[in-house]
Amino acid sequence: MAGILDRFKEEIAEKTEIDLSKKIKVGIIGTGWIAEAHVNAYKKCPDVEIIAAADLIPGKAEAFCKANGLENIKFYPSHKELIDEAGVDAVSVCTYNATHAECTIYALDHGVSVLLEKPMCVTLDEAVEICRAEKRNNAVLSIGFQPRFDENMKMLKKICQSGELGKIYYIQTGGGRRRGIPTPYGTSFIEKETAGIGALGDIGCYSLDMVLNSIGYPKPLTVSGYKSAYFGKDPSYEHHDVFGVDDFAAGFIRLEGDIILDFRIAWAMNLDTPGDTIIMGTKGSVRVPSTECWNGSIGGPLVIYHEIAGNQVETIVEEKHNDTDCFDIKIRSFVDAVKNGGEAPVPCSQILYNQAIIDGISRSAELGREIAIEIPEI
Repeated sequence: MAGILDRFKEEIAEKTEIDLSKKIKVGIIGTGWIAEAHVNAYKKCPDVEIIAAADLIPGKAEAFCKANGLENIKFYPSHKELIDEAGVDAVSVCTYNATHAECTIYALDHGVSVLLEKPMCVTLDEAVEICRAEKRNNAVLSIGFQPRFDENMKMLKKICQSGELGKIYYIQTGGGRRRGIPTPYGTSFIEKETAGIGALGDIGCYSLDMVLNSIGYPKPLTVSGYKSAYFGKDPSYEHHDVFGVDDFAAGFIRLEGDIILDFRIAWAMNLDTPGDTIIMGTKGSVRVPSTECWNGSIGGPLVIYHEIAGNQVETIVEEKHNDTDCFDIKIRSFVDAVKNGGEAPVPCSQILYNQAIIDGISRSAELGREIAIEIPEI
């Protein structure tokens, strides 16, 4: 078994020195709670200056910047004014899901690079327009999937693409929370007008990216989807009167390469977990232990189930721990791409497929039948 594990040993990456003579000017669009994580990570980049912030709610951006120790900031009432007037090189789009597309497209069309928080947007049509904007402009667009930088997620990808599992043909994935509808910071996550989608997009996009990125992002072909909101709309729930999205979603997706994806996700349920992630192949399978609350990593060591010399064995892959916070890596990799004209760390061409599945599950659930996923040319 040691020989198997040797195949997945990490190469030690060389640290690159940061060119302090070249700084990028960053703006924050949307100053809700996730924006604080962006600001804290940008502060750790000595070659970044946060110079502007925008929010639709009067006074919110000013209060946010004061609370986060940001000085000499220019404030704007919308993304358009910030992009038109502030002189930024890049922006973090941290707005409501429903406004992700318009803010991102406007920035790209004005030559401003974008770090777009997840989910990419609400619909497939929006995702297509975002990708087209990225294609026609000379700016970097990266989507905010920091779990990709987790060492365990990278190990999972290595295992799947090493050939050790043989041909992958079935995947079960998902996750969620026993009780965890995200309303500590208001109701923007649960109102239809601002969120557009619920658990399906909020944490479902992470679970989908974990497995799709591991197997090379095959194109989705068909989907049979289901959504419900029994917990969010229960009269005993304090925000039931404004709850307009899903708190549970599931889908059965056919992918290119004769691969089946069995997916489920929840903000609230009467279970501790809807199950571990399982990737099954003709030579072996791998189990990814679930977590109590999806946090982008794993709930225990990866386990490979396979055969050695005719014997059925399990190889336990030691759980890895990150030396650097994955959110910080997300920000740093985006900054490097903007400064050096490099590839986007998390390209929209991949997350387009992620969004197509989310959109397909939602539309299939509303129609009550399986549908084909049709993705237009970019």
